Amino acid sequence: MAEKKSSNPKPTSQPSKLESDRQMLAEAREQGLASTLGTYVKMSGPGWLQSAITLGGGSLASSLYLGVIAGYSMMWVQPLAMILGIIMLSAIGYVTVVTGERPFRAINEHVNPVLGWGWALAVFAANIVWCLPQYALAQAAVSQNLLPGLFDDKEGKIAQWAATTFSENEFFREHMDEIVFVVPVLLLATFVTWSYDRGGRGLKIFETILKIMVGLIVISFIAVIFQLSFFAEQGLPWGSIAAGFWPDFSSFFTPAETFNQLLDDIGPAGDATRKIWSDYIVDQQQDVIISAAATAVGINMTFLFAYSLLRKGWTREFSGLIKFDLATGMLIPFILATSCVVIASASRFHTEVPEGFSREPGTNRVNVPESALKSYDEIMAACGREHHEASGAEKELAVRLVRRDAGKLAQSLRPVTGDFFANYIFGFGVLAMTFSTITILMLISGFVFTELLGLPPGGWPHRFGTLLAGVGGSFGPIVWQGAKAYLAVPTSVFGYVLLPLAYLTFFLLMNQKSILGDDRPRGLGRLMWNLLMSLSVAAATLGSVYMAHKKAGWNGIGAIAAFTLLVILSHFYRVNTKKYDEAAQQI
Repeated sequence: MAEKKSSNPKPTSQPSKLESDRQMLAEAREQGLASTLGTYVKMSGPGWLQSAITLGGGSLASSLYLGVIAGYSMMWVQPLAMILGIIMLSAIGYVTVVTGERPFRAINEHVNPVLGWGWALAVFAANIVWCLPQYALAQAAVSQNLLPGLFDDKEGKIAQWAATTFSENEFFREHMDEIVFVVPVLLLATFVTWSYDRGGRGLKIFETILKIMVGLIVISFIAVIFQLSFFAEQGLPWGSIAAGFWPDFSSFFTPAETFNQLLDDIGPAGDATRKIWSDYIVDQQQDVIISAAATAVGINMTFLFAYSLLRKGWTREFSGLIKFDLATGMLIPFILATSCVVIASASRFHTEVPEGFSREPGTNRVNVPESALKSYDEIMAACGREHHEASGAEKELAVRLVRRDAGKLAQSLRPVTGDFFANYIFGFGVLAMTFSTITILMLISGFVFTELLGLPPGGWPHRFGTLLAGVGGSFGPIVWQGAKAYLAVPTSVFGYVLLPLAYLTFFLLMNQKSILGDDRPRGLGRLMWNLLMSLSVAAATLGSVYMAHKKAGWNGIGAIAAFTLLVILSHFYRVNTKKYDEAAQQI
């Protein structure tokens, strides 16, 4: 067994608390399965932290656009990505509880320092980037659903007050509504996040708050689907919904079948104009698939899980609890919440025209509502179609593809579910998603900051690190206008390009005897671990390379190749240095 490093943090849990947890688990196992599961529920925590971050603005946006672009046909995307991610998180958990080492230092010493530093820096960058859409979505939920008329961009009471009070200052005049919203959210998120740093009771309060928020998120969205299913005039097509959970990888290369008639109206198969629109739909499907996969398990979650386990002081005796925690605290809430959003979005938006759209009979003229005009113009430009030359069928397809945000979904649900469910229940679910994610992103940012500086977790360095993501993300409502939910889609694509870095790193760590010693999996167990991890690494790598090339061309592929070369050079340098040191010791 590899010797533990003195640089490891001391467990923040009181030794008596950790021993009492071990004793509680042992007694529960002696009493049978029911008692064991009940004890697992009481002691769970890290899995719920993962759920709080994955059920954020990225998952909301991805689910929303999955429903818009593919209807019920891609219900399988997020559950499959989550299962692959949980495989890697289980590996991370195994390495952490067996060794008790901080992963960043373990990777640098036992695998490759380029991978270690690359992983940490990628997580740090992703935290700030991912925080941007959370504030923007939170403000959208409050202004459109919970407190309409208060935080609206131009018409709200705060904007009108700012227009008269700050008439000489353009920045405050234009952005006071965002500032008034962002500051209290940041302060509250800081208070909640810093409670984790206090340990003991503060840690328990932090975990309890997040469990409640995750529970409320799931309940909110289930309540909306219940209303749609049993009280809407047409109900929901549960047969089509169930069929959508069966993986169909053709979605990556062909438009959803529900677009066939709309494409036929543009032209027959092989028609050049039809191909332009078909390619555009496929391009959007690919973006949303990658975005959904990236938000299921992001690169920053790989960092959080290990450090939350170390914070709890869990060791190998807790391995069963870790699996239970990931299943009940992360997998089940994620599938329930995201599936509900996809279903609601598909039922209201897929291949539907926005409210206020009309097409003049016998002409190519269409009337596009102002709220959809910007997205409509962007779609026409992306397809290289001039408004005056495009056919009416093209314009009608374009307007059916316009981006919708969570506010538009709530508005479309109102005639079916009523104001209370559409505005307050759905709106609160969105707000809870974004706020819980902000707090976790801040927490991870603090962990990464102290690791990069070689400091123990906790204290003012950790608190300062949390503010880097919190303050950086607070600019989201200011820098982003339009369908704010869509900001999370390019953000998630960025995160997915980085994800294989974390997966590959922990794949290699699971096979390192220098750190795991006799606890490295052997025989059939090792074969199964490597097979499952290989699937996760392969899926993440293929998606990463594909999106890097799609978004950045050969420059993106070149960046990946350069990083890979750096990893290889670092590996050979470490090997040669080790051989030199061993030879020097023998002289």
